[in-house]
Amino acid sequence: MITASTAARLTSATDSDGRDWRHLWRHAVTDPLELLALLGLDELATQLPSNDAGFALRVPRGFVARMRRGDARDPLLLQVLPQLAECEEVSGFVTDAVGDMDARAAHGVLHKYHGRALLIASGSCAINCRYCFRRHFPYSEEMAAAGQWRQALEHLRSDSSITELILSGGDPLALATSKLEELSRGLADIPHVTRLRIHTRLPVVLPERVDSPFIAWLESLPLKKVLVLHANHANEIDASVAAACTRLRNAGVTLLNQSVLLRGINDDVAALAALSEQLFAAGVLPYYLHQLDRVQGAAHFEVDDARALELVHGLRAQLPGYLVPKLVREVGGEASKRPL
Repeated sequence: MITASTAARLTSATDSDGRDWRHLWRHAVTDPLELLALLGLDELATQLPSNDAGFALRVPRGFVARMRRGDARDPLLLQVLPQLAECEEVSGFVTDAVGDMDARAAHGVLHKYHGRALLIASGSCAINCRYCFRRHFPYSEEMAAAGQWRQALEHLRSDSSITELILSGGDPLALATSKLEELSRGLADIPHVTRLRIHTRLPVVLPERVDSPFIAWLESLPLKKVLVLHANHANEIDASVAAACTRLRNAGVTLLNQSVLLRGINDDVAALAALSEQLFAAGVLPYYLHQLDRVQGAAHFEVDDARALELVHGLRAQLPGYLVPKLVREVGGEASKRPL
């Protein structure tokens, strides 16, 4: 791992508000050469694709501090470092891997499954994961938060079958808490929406986002609250992440985690078991283990189904059932995730 002095430099601030999440967001690492230099891996510079393979690098410095210095195969580094393999065209890997564009129901609203509507709340993320299934999504055209959420709220009001609202993105916690408050005020007159689910990576990669105003907003909500984290490897979960999870649980939030099965990162039983144990220690239940969405640029991460099933069988032999995530694939147009 990175030394204590280097970790302090990575997370240090230049003003009195250095621990504010917005400051840390602005000072994320966005240059692959800087990232490699921080990790003592300058020799990998010749292996970087031009123009970040069309998908910009972004990673918070606190997350970089959890990477192992000098390790080119570090499982956190491989999730964010642009690779030449992303430039290869592979049959079956497309720009809209899960049929998002066919599921649009209103501006920034995806309606795939019965009883649930998903809002593309934000197009921004604190971290750009190289396997992201929405790396080609037209966020500038599909943002539910635009116009004070007006079109999204109209769609929710018009369909009384919708009982659960899902905030996704991008990352919905990229929005200011005041913008989330704007949404919850709009939900006040929609009684059939009784659950709010937030899909977010920020409490893992930028736990400072779980600040007092955000917790106060959560506590004020009359809805049942579920927050689905996204962690793929046990090394992502440190004391700061565990503390953020404690604050969320104390605010009455049910915490789940979904992971993506990624070649060279978590495709062995020991890594997956350690992740489940680390999640549970932080008060989070494993939920889904996704087979890779076949998005253009991510083929080098794919693990075949036979190997995926072997891994889950191995997990069942080691862990209690509640710590074994469901192995699933999302298929555009189907009524639910497809169990494998």
